[in-house]
Amino acid sequence: MNKTARFLSLAAVAAFASMGAQADEADASQFATQFETTRTRAEVVAEAANAVQMRSQEPAGSRVVTHKSTVDRAAVRAEAAAQAMRSGRVGPAEGS
Repeated sequence: MNKTARFLSLAAVAAFASMGAQADEADASQFATQFETTRTRAEVVAEAANAVQMRSQEPAGSRVVTHKSTVDRAAVRAEAAAQAMRSGRVGPAEGS
């Protein structure tokens, strides 16, 4: 009985001591970022507005290269129909 009581009392003292070692301020002020600024609110708002205007609206890496064609649409369609008829994908009635 004496050993058990001593063990339990030591365990209680150790648990109480470990909780006391972790105590800190309740508002966690040591984690707050402390800084001083010399810029006005208007300067910050103007910089943010400028950053939004300068941002590109297209996602990165999605620029599509455009090509100016000198052939009109009717010629392209006629060539596509001729190739389809030569390859057998469409019949003569469908190609016209």
